[in-house]
Amino acid sequence: MSDSDFDPEDIEKGRKLFTQECSFVLGVASLEGLPPEKYPEIVFAGRSNVGKSSLINALTFRKSLARTSRTPGRTQQLNFFELAKTFYLVDLPGYGYAKASKKEIKSWTDLMGKYLRGRSVLRRVYILIDGRHGLKSTDREFMADLDKQAVSYQIILTKCDKQTQQSLKELEKAILTELKTNPASHPSIISTSVHKNMGLEDLRAEIAKLVD
Repeated sequence: MSDSDFDPEDIEKGRKLFTQECSFVLGVASLEGLPPEKYPEIVFAGRSNVGKSSLINALTFRKSLARTSRTPGRTQQLNFFELAKTFYLVDLPGYGYAKASKKEIKSWTDLMGKYLRGRSVLRRVYILIDGRHGLKSTDREFMADLDKQAVSYQIILTKCDKQTQQSLKELEKAILTELKTNPASHPSIISTSVHKNMGLEDLRAEIAKLVD
């Protein structure tokens, strides 16, 4: 989105929420390890190396809350971060390429699927898409699974500073057209860049509304 859909009051509410205490709570490798469903949960998902950790760090005004890596597939569990004693941010393992065995990949893929299907406090899944490349087959497969399970999700484009404004608009239009056939998708896209602070205010404001 080039123009904000939120008024200054919404933007400020989101900023204040994300400046509050935020800490890593636990990494979950099995359903038995999931925390009690006491808070709303906001999930970040996407292909390996799409920039999930960088976005979480930028949203929370921190440099190393979520671990970033040049090696795809480093996140191999569900990582829960508690923000303002109000909600959890959940960082899912990246799908697609990862330096792990097929057995390991299947294990955390199954865990993700069961978590997303069975979590009553889940408010939204944000699917991060590299703004330079657009939707890939693995993204579409993940979206199709969420559609089947009626799990609400929204597309976030990352690394949008690498695109021209015209190319970005064309990509947004193409994805929005495709999303019309995806029943669980949110009908808008947030385009972001952690380096240019692009789209972060809107995303904070939107999450603040979801967990209010």
